[in-house]
Amino acid sequence: MINRPQLFIGGAWTTPSTSAHHDVIEAATEKPLGTVALAAPADIDAAVQSARTAFAGPWRGLTADERADVLDAFAAALRARARDTAMLVSRENGMPISLSKGANGIAPASIIAYYAGLIRKGSTQDTRAGVFGGRTVVRREPVGVVAAITPWNYPQALAAMKIGPALAAGCTVVLKPAPETALDAYVFADAAVEAGLPAGVINVVPADRDESAYLVAHPGIDKVAFTGSTGAGRAIGEVCGRLLRPVTLELGGKSASIVLPDADLDVFARALPEVSLANNGQTCHASTRILAPCTRLREVVAAVTDTVSALTIGDPLDKATAVGPLVSAAQRDRVLGFIEAGRADGFAITTGGGVPASRDQGWFVEPTVFTDVDNSSRIAQEEIFGPVLTVIGYDDEDEAVRIANDSPYGLGGTIWTSDEEHGLALAARIETGTIGVNHYALDFAAPFGGVKASGLGRELGPEGLAPYLTAKSVYFATR
Repeated sequence: MINRPQLFIGGAWTTPSTSAHHDVIEAATEKPLGTVALAAPADIDAAVQSARTAFAGPWRGLTADERADVLDAFAAALRARARDTAMLVSRENGMPISLSKGANGIAPASIIAYYAGLIRKGSTQDTRAGVFGGRTVVRREPVGVVAAITPWNYPQALAAMKIGPALAAGCTVVLKPAPETALDAYVFADAAVEAGLPAGVINVVPADRDESAYLVAHPGIDKVAFTGSTGAGRAIGEVCGRLLRPVTLELGGKSASIVLPDADLDVFARALPEVSLANNGQTCHASTRILAPCTRLREVVAAVTDTVSALTIGDPLDKATAVGPLVSAAQRDRVLGFIEAGRADGFAITTGGGVPASRDQGWFVEPTVFTDVDNSSRIAQEEIFGPVLTVIGYDDEDEAVRIANDSPYGLGGTIWTSDEEHGLALAARIETGTIGVNHYALDFAAPFGGVKASGLGRELGPEGLAPYLTAKSVYFATR
């Protein structure tokens, strides 16, 4: 059992104001893994006040190089914990360890180190000649105290995508992790202490929904950064809009994988597990709608079915496992409900379709492939967030584009073709924030985010730093 009975506030382990807690259950065994304290409004108040004090005090006053030095030490402390952190997350949410080593072990330190390097090379101000004479000094200043609210599917990487640029900009952070993966969130606190971050620069307060809403609307918060469901994002965006509070929202997806007639199906099939089923399908940008030309539909169905049916289902801590359990019983039941909906609509299943007979413990769902799916159906329109793929036929490229764009979401996607230049041209026609040609993987140096119901704003790259800075123009009468 891993027990975290305290909150991390003001650089110290703090006894919460109530006895509220959350029991974390191991996804593969359904046995208790640990407990975490849950913050009440009084604890949220204390965390926000601590962050405000740190922002007004030592943190924003450091030079960019001084902040970068601290961030490098923070990254090193996270890197030293990478192996244990990756294993912990795999136990919490079922992510195969082969993926977790990168996503939860290597990525957090790499993201924070990237932003340390970015601010070393950047400048906090520039001078511009006035159009009608004079000059203006444009300063970029930290926005203030950030509420970072993160989900359970990629808890470490998604937290670092907020913490890294926020701290690099000179902001301070109140991190509210999902209760399901709150145990690993404390790694940021342990690393902060080891790295010598000033007290209050980062605070870790797991909380339930009501307390999360309290944090979003808190008068001491200057910006909200959220990753999660579109429904929750709409509610947060509504509050921030009313308060005129800056917000970044990285939400759901239902991305299309367009297989063009000239695609190399061997290349497509090899990449399919990573592109469409990563983290047991619990990936927001996964290309779960496979669009295949009718002239090669049977070939594509066979390639997808053979690939998916060969995936090893098992213990997420086994490096041979490709598909582990889902994060919770509720998530498993939700995914199984979508599979039943697809059956009820009359779509054929070529592999999967239920719970693996060999797994009597854990929240497992067989990787499932539906074929000849109508894009207007529920399983093609709604985000399932599990190992379920739909294969949809199209007659020509214009129809493929129409089907790909016929979605409330626009986060990811892929194009498979032997002609990369044509793939680039086709990518311009797809309504999405990111897309890959014969490949899909986030690049820390490039912006990530969505359009439509997939969110607002961007994370990663220099564009991920900008939301944590506000521009101030200082006018001078003379050049």
